[in-house]
Amino acid sequence: MSHENPEVIAEKAREWLAEYIVKKDELKPKDRMKIPSQEMPAQDPIERGKNLDEVALGFTMEQARLEAMRCLQCKKSTCVDDCPVAIDVPGFVKHIADGEFQAAADVIKQTSLLPSICGRVCPQETQCQEHCKVGLAMKDVDKGVAIGRLERFVADWERATGNIKVPPVKPETGKKVAVVGSGPAGLVVAADVRREGHTVTVFEAFHKLGGVMRYGIPEFRLPNEIIDQEIDTLNKMGVEIKTNFVVGRTRKLTDLINKDGFDAVFVGTGAGLPYFMGIEGENLVGVFSANEYLTRANLMKAYDKKESNTPIFESKNVAVLGGGNVAMDAARMALRLGAENVYVVYRRTEKEMPARNEEIEHAKEEGIQFHFLRNPKRILGTEDGRVRGMEVLKYELGEPDSSGRRRPVAIEGSEFEMEVDTVLVSIGNGSNPLISQTTPEMEVNKWGNIVVDDTQKSNIDKIYAGGDIVLGAATVILAMGEGRRAAAAINKQLADELAEEAKSN
Repeated sequence: MSHENPEVIAEKAREWLAEYIVKKDELKPKDRMKIPSQEMPAQDPIERGKNLDEVALGFTMEQARLEAMRCLQCKKSTCVDDCPVAIDVPGFVKHIADGEFQAAADVIKQTSLLPSICGRVCPQETQCQEHCKVGLAMKDVDKGVAIGRLERFVADWERATGNIKVPPVKPETGKKVAVVGSGPAGLVVAADVRREGHTVTVFEAFHKLGGVMRYGIPEFRLPNEIIDQEIDTLNKMGVEIKTNFVVGRTRKLTDLINKDGFDAVFVGTGAGLPYFMGIEGENLVGVFSANEYLTRANLMKAYDKKESNTPIFESKNVAVLGGGNVAMDAARMALRLGAENVYVVYRRTEKEMPARNEEIEHAKEEGIQFHFLRNPKRILGTEDGRVRGMEVLKYELGEPDSSGRRRPVAIEGSEFEMEVDTVLVSIGNGSNPLISQTTPEMEVNKWGNIVVDDTQKSNIDKIYAGGDIVLGAATVILAMGEGRRAAAAINKQLADELAEEAKSN
């Protein structure tokens, strides 16, 4: 991303576009490779560390068209193959190059109703952009066509017009489908099933829809207003929504079929059970899961101290344990909530960190301090039970483990103390156990994830599942991919039932 003045960036793009637009349809691959890749304008790092406004400012129209012209329109579209929901990437990118932004939006919405979200938070560098031939030729995945940023541009353009198209819905079939959880998997199922004319009801435990997209991802990466606007499309399609409804407590899962008459149920309740390290001191005041910390800050708006009554721990020196995207989000949120020093403590090296490179770089720019090959041995407390520090061990890398990453090995006698008053634990999450605990006949694996077949169907007839409740903690787009598979299976089940009913009549 670029911290140049946005007007300077825009002016450069206008000049380049004027040069290339006249010969747009005659550009050969070697000409397209010469078009400069476009840097996303962003807020100044020091300023953005004090606010919750979105960090990335988005492409200008000129930037988007230039970036789209870099696409080679390959005959073998690896970008489509690598997209979990199989968006027609060359199709929508060509429309952008031609200045046909509504047509581009229409192409995306054939397979995804969440382009504003995916364009912001999906790890395109390991999915649709990983095998982009432009990036491969330049030996840098970041120099490939910026597919995610173009998707975001199109979605933002459509929203700015105030005329977001609602997908058509087929005539009512009389069939009813329940969607449990309103995260990315659930929202995709709701949309795809509703398109076929089936009645869809979404049951959400919280008071707001969005699942992990709302409670787990900070506003400086994904503004809540955007989540609201994307979900509003479901309302306009006629999807019924019930909030503050905890399936497993308010209603048993199987009762949705046996008592409430739903013809199929999709479970997308996520992986919201945080793991802890099991070390001494984790029960001290000042130790939190990153999940809880982010939920208070995001969903419950604890950052808004004037308007919100949600308490959140006031910190001076914060240690974040872990190296994933959630750890980056928690660290950057702690900075915005007033911490003077924020440390990310990770037991491997930067190379092994699972977080997106973009998020790591943003954190560094904002002043987050990284301590690699370090891990806490115990958390130290004051006499009144509050965190005062951590005893930390140094590590070195050994042989690769089952994940392919080199295993961290503790260096005996290397302990040292780190002065902190807050510890945020971000080492992963387990699946929400409520469904399996209240539905004992449901088959789950040793981690509590629901076991499904290749159509996302569980061992219980008419009940499907997908997203983090199946995968464990994964990405938004992978959850959406599972949602699409489940929706296709549900639609087939209901179509077969309707065909049988028509025969019997």
